[in-house]
Amino acid sequence: MSAWENFKLNKQLFQAIEEAGFSLPTEIQQKSIPLILGGQQVIGIAQTGTGKTAAYILPLLMKVKFAQSQHPRALVLVPTKELAVQIHSHALKLSKYTDIRMVVLYGGVGPKTQIEEIKKGIDIVISTPGRFMEIYLRGELPAKEIKTLVIDEADRMMDMGFMPQLRKIFEVLPPKRQSLLFSATFPEKVERLSQEFLAFPLKIEITPQATAAKHVEQEVYHIPNLRTKINFLEQLLNDEEKFNRVIVFARTKQNADNIFKFLERKKIGPARVIHSNKGQNSRINAMNEFKQGQLRILVATDVAARGIDVERVSHVINFDVPILYEDYVHRIGRTGRAFQEGTAITFATKAELYHIEKIEKLIREKIPVRKMPATIATAETSFEEAQEMAREIDRQKRKEDPEYKGAFHERKK
Repeated sequence: MSAWENFKLNKQLFQAIEEAGFSLPTEIQQKSIPLILGGQQVIGIAQTGTGKTAAYILPLLMKVKFAQSQHPRALVLVPTKELAVQIHSHALKLSKYTDIRMVVLYGGVGPKTQIEEIKKGIDIVISTPGRFMEIYLRGELPAKEIKTLVIDEADRMMDMGFMPQLRKIFEVLPPKRQSLLFSATFPEKVERLSQEFLAFPLKIEITPQATAAKHVEQEVYHIPNLRTKINFLEQLLNDEEKFNRVIVFARTKQNADNIFKFLERKKIGPARVIHSNKGQNSRINAMNEFKQGQLRILVATDVAARGIDVERVSHVINFDVPILYEDYVHRIGRTGRAFQEGTAITFATKAELYHIEKIEKLIREKIPVRKMPATIATAETSFEEAQEMAREIDRQKRKEDPEYKGAFHERKK
């Protein structure tokens, strides 16, 4: 299946594929599309940026084919609003020459407009789990004709605790349906989920799960403290030509806000920040500005680490090392997309090196260590930060060895 013409798709889809600039199908598309068209239950595991969305959207459009009745016949469930909007945008491009009707559902805004769209008649629903159930329970979203279910970014669903909502959704969908699951990583908990709603699935594993994107050059810098991280970030981002489209990832909302305020103060940008405390419109506007090149820097928590398809991101900077190790794979997958080159830079304090080791074990490769340039001002580590790092290292050692007695254990009187 090395060319699009070999797939059993209609001319409307071929025309949209050509206009979207998809010259050849990717490996996940080559292997998934025929199986999905054939009615198989499929688990697709592939790195980010390898065309997973089109791998299920194209056969979905082919199966739905044209507008029929009022009720939806396919459902795509995703963990975040951003990803729902992203997939809806992809699906609109690919369905351009069809009359297939789609709606995107997510929380953070009132459901009234979304319900009005549903009432006009729809064929495909792209939704977050919570909003789907909310509108279903209002009696405004019939589910009895849904014959195909897709769960995208399943590992993220598990991390975000969607399992109870997913189980409720499985109960209201017809038992006779085709179910598809797509993800970049496939930890045990996702495998357990798949057993609950997939009967005899075919597993397509393009790369071993949790493989870092091939076109991304990875590097890690050992940095003594937070202040020095900030100094290093400033020097990197001052090189506007090299760092021309950058995502800076922070572990917490507070860190993300502080980084953004620092960039604003230093007039480094244009920049915006997105995390779960930001309003829905603010997040979507920031993403659109970043995609259109109006923003050079996007500061984000892991809410933006998955499924956000922005071309030509030159660098991803992990200001903090993620403690959900699969998130490292997803973060760095924001660069090096569509076979472009990209660089992922990670800042790690002494207390974060433990997590780097775990990430290297997950991705089955060593991340090259680079020396911090001599031009970076190395700040003194405050007493409070030194204490906090020592406590964290103690905690890590105790996790590995419950018998370990560290500097901060309770002494017996």
